[in-house]
Parts: sequence; C-alpha cells; structure tokens
Amino acid sequence: MDNLKLLEEAKKARLKAYTPYSQFKVGAALLTKSGKVYLGCNIENASYTPTNCAERTAFFKAVSEGEREFEKIAIVGAKDEDNVNNMCTPCGVCRQVMMEFCNPKEFQIILADGENTCRVMTLEELLPSGFSPTNLK
Repeated sequence: MDNLKLLEEAKKARLKAYTPYSQFKVGAALLTKSGKVYLGCNIENASYTPTNCAERTAFFKAVSEGEREFEKIAIVGAKDEDNVNNMCTPCGVCRQVMMEFCNPKEFQIILADGENTCRVMTLEELLPSGFSPTNLK
C-alpha cells in the first residue's frame, strides 16, 4: 500500500477518536508485512493516565490478532479538520512500543506534511539509541 493511501486510512481512524478533554484526535493505520491494515484512534479517560494513543491501539489490536511483523504506520492528528495535514509525531511511549516489535532501521513512520504530501522517517530517526528486546539478551 502506498504512503498516501495509508495516510487516508489513518484519517478515517482519526474520526473515531474519543477525545472529550483535549479534542485532539489522532488516527493511525498500521501495515503488517502480510499486507493487513490495523486502524487505531486515541481514547482519552477522565483520569488521564489510562488514556491510550492511536498508535498503541493499532499495535495492540494487531498483536492481539497474532501479528508480529510490521512494515510501516501512518499517523495523523489535529484538533480540527483544517489542520489534519500538519505533522503529528508519535509520543515517546508509542515509539517505545514500536521498538518492541519493529526493526528501527527498517520500520517506516509516515507523517502528513501538507495536503497530498508526507514525510517518511524510520523508527531509528525518531528514537535514536532506543531500548529494545535485543538489550535484554
């Protein structure tokens, strides 16, 4: 699946976000190496700590279905539709979850960067010297 199509899927996921406190809706579309796409949205909670990000929602859905190999993820986030094409990077916790399952040199993170354009970064670029399962060997 091409990057712009994956971003469109992330925009669809964003519309399902539950954000009564921040109104900042985030959507993610995670592409597995088998070609399946898992969508995720952020889900807020009144006590804040149990809030879950869109990226982790997508990963946890995929992992709970048995997926363990991932190719790339597209992420969009904004308070309103007018800004949905502005770049929105994953938080540190989401980056760490990605490190658990992805090769940081190969896994791509697709970010909206204007209308019909995107920025592609590797996980290693977003989380240099990240902690991974290999550190525990």
